[in-house]
Amino acid sequence: MSIASRTDTQATEVHAADRHDLIRVIGARVNNLKDVSVEIPKRRLTVFTGVSGSGKSSLVFGTIAAESLRLINETYSAFVQGFMPTLARPDVDVLEGLTTAIIVDQQRMGADPRSTVGTATDANAMLRILFSRLGTPHIGSPQAFSFNVASISGAGAVTIERGGQSVKERRSFSITGGMCPRCEGRGSVTDIDLSALYDDSKSLNEGALTIPGYSMDGWYGRIFTGCGFFDPDKPIRKFTKRELNDLLHKEPTKIKVDGINLTYEGLIPKIQKSILSKDVDALQPHLRAFVERAVTFMTCPECGGTRLSEAARSSKIDGISIADACAMQVSDLAGWVRGLDEPSVAPLLTTLTETLDAFVEIGLGYLSLDRPSGTLSGGEAQRVKMVRHLGSSLTDVTYVFDEPTTGLHPHDIQRMNDLLLRLRDKGNTVLVVEHEPETIAIADHVVDLGPGAGTAGGVVCFEGTVKGLRDSGTITGRHLEDRTTLKKTVRTPTGTLEIRGAAAHNLRDVDVDIPLGVLVVVTGVAGSGKSSLVHGSIPAGAGVVSMDQGAIRGSRRSNPATYTGLLEPIRKAFAKANGVKPALFSFNSEGACPNCNGIGVIYTDLAMMAGVATTCEVCEGKRFEASVLEYRLGGKDISEVLAMSVTEAEQFFGAGEARTPAAHAVLERLADVGLGYLSLGQPLTTLSGGERQRLKLATHMGERGGVYVLDEPTTGLHLADVEQLLGLLDRLVEDGKSVIVIEHHQAVMAHADWIIDLGPGAGHDGGQIVFEGTPGDLVADRSTLTGEHLAAYVGAA
Repeated sequence: MSIASRTDTQATEVHAADRHDLIRVIGARVNNLKDVSVEIPKRRLTVFTGVSGSGKSSLVFGTIAAESLRLINETYSAFVQGFMPTLARPDVDVLEGLTTAIIVDQQRMGADPRSTVGTATDANAMLRILFSRLGTPHIGSPQAFSFNVASISGAGAVTIERGGQSVKERRSFSITGGMCPRCEGRGSVTDIDLSALYDDSKSLNEGALTIPGYSMDGWYGRIFTGCGFFDPDKPIRKFTKRELNDLLHKEPTKIKVDGINLTYEGLIPKIQKSILSKDVDALQPHLRAFVERAVTFMTCPECGGTRLSEAARSSKIDGISIADACAMQVSDLAGWVRGLDEPSVAPLLTTLTETLDAFVEIGLGYLSLDRPSGTLSGGEAQRVKMVRHLGSSLTDVTYVFDEPTTGLHPHDIQRMNDLLLRLRDKGNTVLVVEHEPETIAIADHVVDLGPGAGTAGGVVCFEGTVKGLRDSGTITGRHLEDRTTLKKTVRTPTGTLEIRGAAAHNLRDVDVDIPLGVLVVVTGVAGSGKSSLVHGSIPAGAGVVSMDQGAIRGSRRSNPATYTGLLEPIRKAFAKANGVKPALFSFNSEGACPNCNGIGVIYTDLAMMAGVATTCEVCEGKRFEASVLEYRLGGKDISEVLAMSVTEAEQFFGAGEARTPAAHAVLERLADVGLGYLSLGQPLTTLSGGERQRLKLATHMGERGGVYVLDEPTTGLHLADVEQLLGLLDRLVEDGKSVIVIEHHQAVMAHADWIIDLGPGAGHDGGQIVFEGTPGDLVADRSTLTGEHLAAYVGAA
């Protein structure tokens, strides 16, 4: 064979390494998946669709991404694995062709008081280097501009071995940090109401302390009575100045009580370390109530809320300090950085400009770098995480996105689609869980799960192209082209809610009259001021039921029955029917199985290996003591009731021996929001984002109120479920309620009686009312971005 012909033969053969172009999943059974088998093409954009609760997240996050992360974690040493979360192997027969998974989900970013948009990305780090090089006067290294580094100095004798002899020399050191010494880099200071900490008419032994958890019966009592700094039997109002100072402000001091070494610390520093260092919203309810009662937060008077020391604020580039730069809107900051011409830091300026441009491109140009990361919505947090990956040098990895269009105006969705395609075109596998038709349309491959939700789902209904999905006849395929028509007639308002001079965040002295007794939709591009107007201007007082996008907090002990308050009337009904205490019918109280403490499973921690959960052998996963299961209501025991679906329970408690009106009312609300398939005892940790949102809606519907404020209730909802949501909103209005919805979904806009459109842009380009009127007028007018997209949606000529 000649050399030429041998070369031709090699060219036609596929290299063995190029044959692994599929991710194969065989027999996945995570959560509600029923032996699901799929083949997902690599280096393509695959969208997973299906009704909320159909198993999309279980397949993508719980199976594919979870196994990829587990396998990566196993490559680390046993020592390192001991500090990492333990991940169990997903319940699946075969997983082949996995690549490194990078998950970009909607989990809220850590709400640490010192975490900002700038620190969560690399933008702040680059700015600090820039100011340390170009800032005048020069004050030090990059850490001199960091509000997380405190300035420290010290001096003392050090021993040095020199020429075979020990020589003592005096040395001094100093670290220049950028932290404001007054607020310690938090931007706000706390003023504590002492009367909320203790009752000064009582002594400590009489229970003077009113701080949650500070009981004289435990360790605190032992420390206070044995420290010797004050008399625990003397009323606090009779303490001397020194005794009161020791009680409130004393620095950590070693003491010995009953032969045990302990540390005494004043109440205020102790509270600041244990409670006030955490995000208030993340605290347990009783601690949050204490903080709201006892503590006043105000902007730090020394740094003006910038978190930075005076020296850090004094160093400037072209008259701009790092505090000024971080307070700028990112789109403006990008323009300022672009205008800096300094060859010595040219590579840094290029990288910083690209990072800031990525913010703008992703629709977050309205943020500022000093924005606390805990205040970002789920959609904003997800897009901030995306900024890190857009400029990444990594290729051939799997990016996993959870509804990346959440919180985006139709105008911004196209930009998000372009970014997903860019990631794919770099040679990455992109997996997206999504309901938005515009994003489904750009997919190379579609996997549709269903046909229903919960136990009625977990099956692959369709796998193929978008065109094939449209012709498939599945729920998603049938609803893909759905378009809600404009209302022919709109309701007449029964009154108005006046807002005058609204100036929160970027609002520009907005005056607006919100009609009452109708369905009002507040819309506008992301960052235009919708939430600022509604949540910041409508008083959340009597008669106003406000439902924001805050995540449901719940452990594996929490379930729909406990979260909605449904379990309370059920326990009372069981207790009344059997003549025993209601506490017996709680798996968190007296009725809990003593072996598993009411969890139903036994968790075995295997150190650096994945923990194992096994069904409790004593209660067989039923969570209750055997004696409790002998008590029945309507022929069912409490564990059988918790295993029921909402639909079954609604019939069970609606009539007959088990008739319980209070429980039936809660179950009706759960069915109204489309959660009829959920089982009452399903842990909240297994619910999808859309299910949690609707569970919250069902809970708030039980509150007495005349005005309902909903923040993007279509989040996580399938196209088929949006219609049901519109029916629910109509029923609320027909019952005499006023419903105000912050929303981007065109179906909700088209169904509204009145639309308030904010804009015209985001950040300082927004904050104005650009349209008020009916959806028909908005479409006919087409004077705003929302009007143009709504006109295209309803097919207006």
